[in-house]
Amino acid sequence: MTATPAHEGASSADAHVLQDQAQLHAIVTRLKRAHGQMGAVVRMLEEGRSCEDVITQMAAVNKAINTAAFTLISSSLKECIIDPAIDSDDVTTKLQKLFLSLA
Repeated sequence: MTATPAHEGASSADAHVLQDQAQLHAIVTRLKRAHGQMGAVVRMLEEGRSCEDVITQMAAVNKAINTAAFTLISSSLKECIIDPAIDSDDVTTKLQKLFLSLA
C-alpha cells in the first residue's frame, strides 16, 4: 500500500506549497491552539457547561481556523505573485476560489 500525497488531485505543476517558514510556523501554531480549544469544547459539553460558554469557545475555534486559512491563502498568493517562474494568473485564480470557499 502506498501513501497518498497531501495534495491528492493536484499535480505538482499547479499546486503551491507555502515556503515562508515564519508564516508556516504561525499557521501551525494557530491551528494547534484551535485544536486545543476544540478539545476544551468537547470537555465543556461533557461537563454540562452552559450553551453560552460552549458557543463562545466554539466561536474562538472558528476564528482561529479561519484566520489560519486566510493567512495561508494570502501568504501563498504573495509568494506566487513574486515568483516569476510561477503562472501567477493561474495560481491567483485558484487561490481566489479558495478564499471564496471560506467566505
